[in-house]
Order: sequence, then structure tokens, then C-alpha cells
Amino acid sequence: MTWHAHMIAPDSDFDGAPLLRTEFDLDEGHGDVVRATLTLTARGIVEAWLNGRAVSDDVLTPGWSSYEWRLRYATYDVTDLIEDRTAIGLALGKGWFGGRLGWTGRGWFYGSELGAFAQLDIQFADGSHQLVVTDDSWTSGPSAVLANEMYDGETIDARRLDDAWKHPGFTAGDWVGVHAVDFDTDTLAPYIGPHVKRWNELPVAEVMTSPSGKTLLDFGQNLVGWLRLRVQGPVGTEITVRHAEVLEHGELGTRPLRSAQATDRFILSGGEDEFEPTFTFHGFRYAEISGWPGEFDPTAVTAVVIGSELTRIGTMTTSDPLLDQFHQNVVWGMRGNFVDVPTDCPQRDERLGWTGDIAAFAPTAAFLFDVDSFLSDWLVDLDLEQQHHDGVVGFVIPDVLKFADRERASELGPVDATAIWSDAAVWVPWTLYQAYGDTEVLRRQFGSMAAHVRRVESLLSPNGVWDGNFQFGDWLDPDAPPDDPARAKADKGVVATASAYRSARIVADVAEVLGLQDEHAEFDEIATRLHRAFNDEYVDEQGVVKSDCTTVYSLAIVFGLLSPEHEEFAGRRLAELAAQAGYRISTGFAGTPFITDALTKTGHVEDAYRLLLERECPSWLYPVTMGATTVWERWDSMLPDGTINPGQMTSFNHYALGAVADWMHRVVGGIAPLEPGYSSVLVAPQPGGGLTDVQTALETRHGRVAVHWRIEGDELTVDAELPEGVTGVLRLPGQDDRPLAGGRATATVALPAS
Repeated sequence: MTWHAHMIAPDSDFDGAPLLRTEFDLDEGHGDVVRATLTLTARGIVEAWLNGRAVSDDVLTPGWSSYEWRLRYATYDVTDLIEDRTAIGLALGKGWFGGRLGWTGRGWFYGSELGAFAQLDIQFADGSHQLVVTDDSWTSGPSAVLANEMYDGETIDARRLDDAWKHPGFTAGDWVGVHAVDFDTDTLAPYIGPHVKRWNELPVAEVMTSPSGKTLLDFGQNLVGWLRLRVQGPVGTEITVRHAEVLEHGELGTRPLRSAQATDRFILSGGEDEFEPTFTFHGFRYAEISGWPGEFDPTAVTAVVIGSELTRIGTMTTSDPLLDQFHQNVVWGMRGNFVDVPTDCPQRDERLGWTGDIAAFAPTAAFLFDVDSFLSDWLVDLDLEQQHHDGVVGFVIPDVLKFADRERASELGPVDATAIWSDAAVWVPWTLYQAYGDTEVLRRQFGSMAAHVRRVESLLSPNGVWDGNFQFGDWLDPDAPPDDPARAKADKGVVATASAYRSARIVADVAEVLGLQDEHAEFDEIATRLHRAFNDEYVDEQGVVKSDCTTVYSLAIVFGLLSPEHEEFAGRRLAELAAQAGYRISTGFAGTPFITDALTKTGHVEDAYRLLLERECPSWLYPVTMGATTVWERWDSMLPDGTINPGQMTSFNHYALGAVADWMHRVVGGIAPLEPGYSSVLVAPQPGGGLTDVQTALETRHGRVAVHWRIEGDELTVDAELPEGVTGVLRLPGQDDRPLAGGRATATVALPAS
């Protein structure tokens, strides 16, 4: 595209939420308008109208990317909005560009002023074009938004609302000019992933009065978005809305928000007002509302749920209501954290694209929703950040933490690659390839994948293991102290070296898929050396892995690091450790995604089920018994007495520990790819745990795959459905493999004696 527009900024700050406008007449003598396209982006958040009509239902445009090197633009067909005289109106908010990010209290990392960039291309019947672009002829003025921050909320004064500025003929004495700002149009790039939209609305489920007399609203679901209010009251009345995920002893539980205020304020005009704070978002189930004029009307308040527009492709239901609720919690947690970037949490002063979380969760995400374009978009930023940091993949992408490198260095040691977190560069694109079968993501990301493994190789100790620099390790091991989540049972060198081996092996496999013979040989040799070093340094003659805990055995088994004899021992030891823990969880971020697979691979599937279905803390189902509607960050984010975990880092919407849903889909549900993209399918449910009925389905690139199994008496019946043209294998306990072809198939077999 040839750019004629300029990035423009208002001559006044206007409370960090300026309005920009221009108007124009259509060129005459060219016939009808056959097409009009508006290309739009901003430094900040932008919303656009033509003659008072919104150009899109997108929100938070253009989202958050690595702004230094990539600013995404949106393109809209606005043909039906063009008139003989047309006004273009743009509203700006701080968003990620100007708002504070992270827990340091700082903002404006990417620049010092908000800006807008728009180019309207109008095509006439005779083939000619008329361009209307942002330039210094535009004007700027104040909006009704008095304050806006992603973390702290938004203040809207309805007394200042006047839509006249969106229409032709508007004049106002308090409007001023604009100025062009330095901007490199080479950074402009189209969206690869989806836009953020409103995707659901929830009514107030219950109105409560807290012990201190506050009015509390419960929406029945931990969600991400904001409240829409319709209200009428005396002019100047101020309504305050505070948000939180949980109640603590009947009051709003705001301590986990840390410094995030999560508070919206609405000032009434005296007429009928409607408020919707679209320049912020909150993670919440509960809201505390004060200042409402007269008797509160719960029907006047609606929770608007937002997230990146994703298509649901994978579903699962079982005969266990608690397990079904857990699976639903995984889904809601994912939707709430897939808001333009895959974040760790949506509520506190963080909301960053932590690489470790998505490294663990990507397989689950790729089954539940079509996340190919969403994660591919994020991986572009990962690659860009990595290229500008000597091959190091940061803890978060976009890497806003790099702006605080001095603080990071003193807190964590020199910043460099770290296991699992930085391994997202390899694990996420490999997951997308396995899920959707498109080699393009591997081709596009291969340089990033290779650079990560080469960086790790440069960090290895003389004995060939990765044990020299900062590691998160088995983060949030449930046995670690609340305020020291890195103090895990698992040796950090074991976790890091195992992860490095997995990444090197994957990159070798990717090179083979892409036909890169030299690179295949390079990374195969790196993987071989890591395999040997892991066994030499961390595995004794009997097969005991250093630190002898569940996480190290889980990684060693699933990543294929052990000899057959040692793997058999490791499986027995892992099952023994799980039993000793009463089948309560004893793994953190590193081990949790893999422990059920490790038990299954070594013949201990019933132990895996016991882990999955345990209800006492710590376990996957404990939060469900406590009323959770999303997955928690900590196994005990809320203690049994209703008190919030004392650690300063506590979230109630954190998808990483929901990564076990991937195992549920494959082993409990029975759907796994035999070939990338499910061009060939393994149907292999392994019943257990007392479940009697499970239904799982997945819309693949080739069509629908579905498995329904049920137990009646001592017989297992499995119904399978494959798309036409897709082959598969039916593998049932105690039976020989059976080939499957497109269409439906049913098999009934006797269950093996336990």
C-alpha cells in the first residue's frame, strides 16, 4: 500500500482521550461511489465514525504489538457510510501505548503522545479515486472521557457528551489544531490475527449487601470486559464501580489487584445516560456500585464480555459435573486472557504476554479454539523482540519489561533465555503445526526457533547442562512458600536441560519437515549432546532423576530423555510419589502440563485419573468445589476458609494450570492427531476414574472428528466419526489396532479386568 496519511497528534492532551475530526465533499463528475475503504491505526486506542455511524464493532484497535517495529492497521469497508458531505471522527484512548504497563507504575514506554493515522480511499464508477487522510488540516477537541487507563479504569462525564462533532457542520470554540509526529510508515503491518470484539453479555445474577453495607453485584461468572449502565439521575451525580474477581468474607476482594484500581466513574447529565467504558477492561465477577440515584435497578446494568474473535472448534463433556465445570473454567479462562495478546491474567497491574504460560497452554488452546492466526500474530512480535535482543526470548511478549532492565537485572540476575518461558519460541509454532498442519508457520518462525536453541547452547555449562543463569524452574510448586514461588522441589538445572533437549529435538524435526538438511544435522547433534549430558549429570544408575520429585520424572518421561529401563523405573517412581501425596498436585508450571501424560505413557493411567479427579487442595477440582468459574494462578488462590492466599501474586483467572485439558482431550476424550493437522486421526480413549460417558468433538481443517464412549456394565462402546477422506486408527484397551476410514464407526469391547 502507498501511504499518503500522516500520524497526527492533538495540540492539547485533552485528558488523554482526545477527539479528532475532519469533513470533506465528494469529488464531482466521477459517477457513483463503488467502494470506500478506511485504513486505520493509532498510537493508543482508536474508534472511528463516519457521519455519526461507527465503522466497526471492533474494540481496543489496534491492540498491542511491538510498537517499535510493528504497528498493525485495520481496514474497513465503509462504502455505505459515504455521503455527499462526510465527517470523519476519531476518538483516542491511551491503551497499551500510553497507559501504564506492568507493576512499576510507569507508562508511556513507546512514546510521549497519542496519535491517529487514517487513510480513506474512495473509488468512483469511472475508476478514479479520492483520498482523505490524516494531516495537519484536522482539528482536535475534548471528549467526555476524563481519565482512562487499562489497569485503573475510565471516568466518563456525560455532561460533556455531544455527538455533533461526528457530523458535518460542527464548530466548537474549544477545539484546536493537530500536528504531524515523526512516524515510520515501514512499521505499518496488517493484522494477522483477529480483532477484539464484544462476544457476550451477562445480566446481574444477584444483588447483595456486604457486611459494611456496600451494594455488590454478582454476574455468576469470572469474565473480562466492563459494565454497561443505563441510568437517569440528578445532573452531576457520580456513580463509582469497583471490580474484583472474588469476595473475601463478604467484601470485594481487591488485594490481588495490587496497584490496579479497576474503578470506573460515571457522571450523570441529568437526562437518560448510557455508559460503556471502552478504553479500559477489567477481570471480574463482582462489582461494587455506589452513588446510584434512588433505588438500584439491576436490569440497568449489563456485563459486556470482550476478547479476540475466536472460533470454537473443540468441545468435551463427561459424566462428572465437577470435571465438566473445570473444563468450562478452562474455556472461560482462555477467552478472558486472549485479549489481543495471550496474557497471564486480565485483572491486576500486569496483564502481560508471559511466554511460559502460553508455552504450557498452547496445545489446549489450539484444540478449544482456532488460534492459528491469533498465535501466529503474537509470534511475529516474539521474533521481532528476539532479533533485537541477541536471540533472547523475553519473559513477556511484547517485551515491556525490557524498559525496566536495570530493575530486572537486580531482581533476577542478568536477563537471558530461560527454560519453558523462552522455549515458547519453539513449542508454540510446533503446536500450531501439529494442530492445523500448515508448514508455513514453521517456515516463518524457523529463524526464531533456531536462534533460541543456539542461544541456549551458548549458555550451557562445560558439562553440557543448562544450569548457569536465572531460571523460573517449576514455578508455583504448591510446596513453595507463598512469597517465594520459585522455591520448588525440582532442580532448576534438570528442568532447564530437559526443556532445552525438547526444543532442540523439535527444531531438528522442523528442519527435516522443511527440507533443511544442514540445520537438521546441527540441531540433531545439539539434541544428542543434551540427551547425553542430562543422563550423565542428572540420572543415576537405578534411574533416579536428581531431586527425585514428580516434575523431574514427568519431564524426563514425556520428553523422551530416559532409556527404556530407566523410563520404566521413572514411571513407577512417579506413580509412587503421586500416591504418597494423596494424589494431590505436587507440580508447578513446569511439571503440571506433563504429569498425566507421563503416568499414562508408563502404564499408570488410573493414577493420572486419580490426580485429575482429586478434590482436596491442591488439585484441579479443588477450585471448582470453591465455586471457581475460571482456572486459578495458584492451586490455593483461595484458602478453604474463604481467605485469599497471602502471597502478593494471586490471580483467579490464569490459564496455565488448565493445560491438563490437552491430556483430557487426547486420553480421556480419545482424539489425537496421527499426522499434523488431523489428516490422520488416532481415536484412543482410555477410560478410567469412574467416568461412564464422555463426548468429545473437534472441527479440524478436514472436517469434524467426534468420539463418544460409554460404559455399561463391563462393556465399553465407542462411536467414532471421521471426515470423508481422512484415515484413522481405533485403539482400545486390550485390543489390536483397527483401521478407520471417513464416516462413522462403532465398536463394543469387554473392559479389561482391573
